[in-house]
Amino acid sequence: MGYCTIYGDMAGGLAVISDLPKTMVYRIAEWLNSTASKPVIPPSIIKKPPSAELRPGQTDQDSLPPYPLLDEILKRYIDEHQSRADLLRAGLDEVTVDRVISLVKNAEFKRVQAALGLKVIDKSFGEGWRMPVACRIGQEKAGHG
Repeated sequence: MGYCTIYGDMAGGLAVISDLPKTMVYRIAEWLNSTASKPVIPPSIIKKPPSAELRPGQTDQDSLPPYPLLDEILKRYIDEHQSRADLLRAGLDEVTVDRVISLVKNAEFKRVQAALGLKVIDKSFGEGWRMPVACRIGQEKAGHG
């Protein structure tokens, strides 16, 4: 979604969970803890609301839809290649859909500069995804994107 800093938390050589939706990352963390004799990931980390931590008290949900909804939109839009019109026909909120599509498109320049990521799911943001940085959201609304 673009909630990262290019020379901060994106600095690195390999982005291991780069293509995993946030809800899957949390499920994996909980599974990992359930298989170990003691928690590998402190439960307070798992329970803490996700945050880019750009300002005190900020959480991702201040500007993003709840992660289950966000992940559903992303799965349909990216993995299943559903258009804006498809998402709206599925009953998803127009304002939310437009915001998520806009964020995905606006974060493309960061994905291009990010460290290589492991391909874990069917459609990753690596070789399986490229969008022109200059793509306009107006084309998507008109059904041309």
